[in-house]
Amino acid sequence: MRFLSIDGKQLAFALAASVVSISALAQSWPNKTVTVVVPWPPGGPSDIAARPLAKGLTESLGQTFIIDNRAGGGGNIGTAAVTRANPDGYTLLITSSAPIVINPSLYKKMTFDPLKDLAPVTNLLRVPLVLVAHPSVPAKTLKELIAHIQSKQGSFSYASSGNGTPQHLTGELFDSVMKLKMAHVPYKGSAPAISDVLGGHIPIMFDSTIAIMPHIKSGKVKAIAITSGKRSPLLPDVPTFAESGVAGIESYAWYGMFAPAKTPKDVVAKINAEALKNMKKPEFQKVLADTGSDFVGDTPENFGKFVQAEHARWGKVVKDSGATVD
Repeated sequence: MRFLSIDGKQLAFALAASVVSISALAQSWPNKTVTVVVPWPPGGPSDIAARPLAKGLTESLGQTFIIDNRAGGGGNIGTAAVTRANPDGYTLLITSSAPIVINPSLYKKMTFDPLKDLAPVTNLLRVPLVLVAHPSVPAKTLKELIAHIQSKQGSFSYASSGNGTPQHLTGELFDSVMKLKMAHVPYKGSAPAISDVLGGHIPIMFDSTIAIMPHIKSGKVKAIAITSGKRSPLLPDVPTFAESGVAGIESYAWYGMFAPAKTPKDVVAKINAEALKNMKKPEFQKVLADTGSDFVGDTPENFGKFVQAEHARWGKVVKDSGATVD
């Protein structure tokens, strides 16, 4: 009994020391450079969210937050690197939804499980997608476009910024709901996909308001419908899919911040609080306004529930469409 008592005291002491250690880690974070991995090429939408936030965190916390672009594998390469990093708050991830909630269903082999190997911190941006067409396409409304696609009897194609992206899966969702039998043409990013649509080589595509807005404003493509639940203030004359008579096509490209799993909750909570504080500053608010995004900062718990729901939703879309990249 004596030995059990000593062991019990030692265990209690160890647990108390562990709690104090975790609390101290949260209080001292950050005391060195923080690396923010963006698993996409520089200049993309994830960068648009990451860079002003990293700048704001650097200024407010007095430690450097550096962006590390690690592109490849549909976002899987950079994301996997974060899952292997020390869970101490000094390696973070800012990414689109693809490697988190789409790729697990799209790829037959994944080296990580984003739901188990990452800790959600907060949502950063949530932007709608716009269905656009080359001016030569003889349709001004969604109803007219659907009739035109159906008249092609399976010989109609659409572009996307890559396999597994929200743009690709939203196209698959549209194709499945309306039974259009379109062919998917994936590109390595929005820029080359947009280039081929502008050139008339591909008739239509879905893309985020971030990427496609300048080309809509210039008249180089025409906006047919938007995937948000309500009209965007950036495109007040463009109807939603629901307004156009097509239900079930509400879709967003979202971008979030994550930490490695097992990062102490106190540390995640501090990162979350600092991120939300900086998201309310003018520089990040301008990003929200320019992209047509509402403020979507959230608690780690609520963001985690959102990620779980998105994982289930897009997993069903992948399954129903039969899409795969392996």
